[in-house]
Amino acid sequence: MIKSNKKLAIDFDGTVVEDAYPGIGKAKTFAFETLKKLQSEGYRLILWTYRHGQSLQDAIEFCRKNGVEFYAVNSSFEGEVFDSETQSRKIDADLFIDDRNLGGFPGWGEIYNIINQRIEFRVDGGEVLAYSKLKKEKKKGLFW
Repeated sequence: MIKSNKKLAIDFDGTVVEDAYPGIGKAKTFAFETLKKLQSEGYRLILWTYRHGQSLQDAIEFCRKNGVEFYAVNSSFEGEVFDSETQSRKIDADLFIDDRNLGGFPGWGEIYNIINQRIEFRVDGGEVLAYSKLKKEKKKGLFW
């Protein structure tokens, strides 16, 4: 069932795999299962990584061997030609998934829930918390 056609920019090292740059680390728990599920629901996945040259090709091949082909790699769409004179390096994506997010990487199960349920979240005490899981403080006062 197609749920979305949104574009998700996905980092590789520390997000899809354990960070072992320039090598390829072990796949993160549920990374490829989650990415394949998101693709089956219509999300367009963009590999967005610092890697280039052979280390980038190694990452693409690793993902391919694990059943994930990307909509684009380090670009907003397949075939995009980057012109630094007329374009920004920032790519066009609806969500960015990276281990360097504020609060760190919450894990692929939480990532899927955040995307699928459109959960908003925040960082609290160094931990990423979904608003749906936060304790609600009772407001004090006459009008609130």
